[in-house]
Amino acid sequence: MGFYDTEKGVKEYIKLAEGYDGAELIEWFSRYLSEKSTVLELGMGPGKDLDILLKKYPATGSDYAQPFIDLYLKLHPQADVIQLDAVTMDTPRQFDAIYSNKVLQHLSKDACRQSLAAQHGRLNEGGLVLHALWYGDDYEEFGDLGFQQYTEESFVGLLDGRFEILETKIFTEMEKDDSIAFMLKRLAG
Repeated sequence: MGFYDTEKGVKEYIKLAEGYDGAELIEWFSRYLSEKSTVLELGMGPGKDLDILLKKYPATGSDYAQPFIDLYLKLHPQADVIQLDAVTMDTPRQFDAIYSNKVLQHLSKDACRQSLAAQHGRLNEGGLVLHALWYGDDYEEFGDLGFQQYTEESFVGLLDGRFEILETKIFTEMEKDDSIAFMLKRLAG
């Protein structure tokens, strides 16, 4: 059983993430995305970013960890939320955009490559993606959680020609320049 699969792990994450949300990232995303665009959030956790996305977009939340889904549905019983593995993206649904904030870093580089290929298949033509990750070259483990950092070069190597990078941004979340975000556009094929 993983960290996010327990009530204790979920509560610890919520406490750790207190005071942080993706409002700035979503504002950036909004400059590229029309208001009627359907958005899938990968790894919604407690749903802070999903709540922000829902103010502008018909958004669907997703998480691999059922406790996060249950928690969100308890507060928002009518929400469009699905359990989804970020690697396989096993859903028949299509979206105009995919958003994640510090989610893909939990995947190995190979699993991240697989996820990006699967995301390509879940996006409508010309679909957009925004992924925020920790910035750097390291890999760290805390308990059963892995954290893969990325630079522009290491992330671009995972795209396999499926996406065009529209913009890259290094930003500060907890420490100066600790994060990097990629705005991507789905290429045909």
